[in-house]
Amino acid sequence: MSQQDTLVGSVQAALAQTLGDWAFSPAARLTLLNLSENTVFLAEEAGRRLVLRVHRPGYHRPGEIASELAWIAALREARVLETPAPVPGIDGRLLRTLRVGATERSVVAFEHVPGRSPDPQEDLTGWFRRLGAVTARLHAHARHWTRPDHFVRKLWTVETMLGPDGHWGDWRRARGLSAPGEALLGRAAAAIGTVLTRYGTAPDRFGLIHGDLRLANLLVDADCLRVIDFDDCGFGWFLYDFAAAVSFFEDAPMVPALMAAWVEGYRRLGTLSAEDLAVLPALILLRRMLLLAWVASHPEAPTAQAMGDAYTEGALTLADRFLMLP
Repeated sequence: MSQQDTLVGSVQAALAQTLGDWAFSPAARLTLLNLSENTVFLAEEAGRRLVLRVHRPGYHRPGEIASELAWIAALREARVLETPAPVPGIDGRLLRTLRVGATERSVVAFEHVPGRSPDPQEDLTGWFRRLGAVTARLHAHARHWTRPDHFVRKLWTVETMLGPDGHWGDWRRARGLSAPGEALLGRAAAAIGTVLTRYGTAPDRFGLIHGDLRLANLLVDADCLRVIDFDDCGFGWFLYDFAAAVSFFEDAPMVPALMAAWVEGYRRLGTLSAEDLAVLPALILLRRMLLLAWVASHPEAPTAQAMGDAYTEGALTLADRFLMLP
């Protein structure tokens, strides 16, 4: 049995024992939806569906998860975007604890909503135009929302993303990374730091963001675009939300067209200056390097397993182009 199967099996077995906390019977069906940062299952019984997110141990503290849920509630109340509602257990609590072997994991339930994730092989320009407008609304809310006392989320900076003790690991452990490649990415990381230090962290540029608006976290249904999974929300550069949207295909030929569509949609509701747009290449490479770290530190995740040495080589090409920019 693989490491992935063992992990999923142990989490599923433990979760099955606690389904009564959400008024499911022991006969309810559990189906794995996703294994990435967290392990996510669909619980089904008699036409009722819930999505159960079992958190990776050691990543978010309970207070961080509670803060995420508070922002989701505020976004839903203000009708900023379409996103699934967190669902409390029968005792009214949103955040629960699950024991998997000797480890405790946090669990949150969400309503199940229809939709599919966009396919990178299809024409995504229309959806990115819509996503730009949604992101502008999200950022406007973040800039003006009065956060609850004790609100706490991670800080997404160059150091917390690309430093040796980064939130998602160390990009220097990327698959197939040679010594010359590490040197190139090191120069790129320093240049990214210079660009973003110059750009700054003024409140109109840096604040509460979703942080992971990749295709897997978008659900489209007819003309509806829903955003899911605020698990990586935190404090970072607002325009990083575009960089995250092109995750795992940052070097694809279609990215400039998607960027143009996203900017067009964003400008329908928000403002973007020339200085804002100029920082996007640095943020895209920042995201790519962060994902190199994630792939190396999450070997059990199917998405990470699909990213071989070619993903590292693509990062080197992006870094080389970035360093040649004026």
